[in-house]
Amino acid sequence: MPSAERFAALQTIQRRKPAAVQAPSSLQDIWASDVFSLDRMKEALPRGVFKSIQKTIREGGALDPSVADAVAAAMKDWATSRGALYYAHVFYPLTNLTAEKHDGFITPKSDGRAITEFTGKLLVQGEPDGSSFPNGGLRSTFEARGYTAWDVTSPAWLM
Repeated sequence: MPSAERFAALQTIQRRKPAAVQAPSSLQDIWASDVFSLDRMKEALPRGVFKSIQKTIREGGALDPSVADAVAAAMKDWATSRGALYYAHVFYPLTNLTAEKHDGFITPKSDGRAITEFTGKLLVQGEPDGSSFPNGGLRSTFEARGYTAWDVTSPAWLM
């Protein structure tokens, strides 16, 4: 026989009104809304920079450092305007698992201040284990297992 508390809880659930949900006006309002897509890059980047990105995607090769700086700045502005405070490089170590290295969009300065920053160097290549962190990281630099690298054919996204 059910207890009085259980019966009261069931009655409360049955009387509850569903929460109002506002559906988007169109699928385009939500489709890939958290992806820094080529369309968003085209809007945010100077024409020459965007064309360079397209060429790198199409032909492969290294990304020009000045292009990487412009992309990183636009990507940071887009991400922080949507509430992001951190970024992560997702990588696939030789363990058949995925891993992530998280960083903030800030750079501490010697006078104690911190500035919002995300450079092309940070976008293009990072260290997954932090072996060069000021505190020494997890292991010596020469023992590091590799680097993370941005795949320009895979757009950044927010989670």
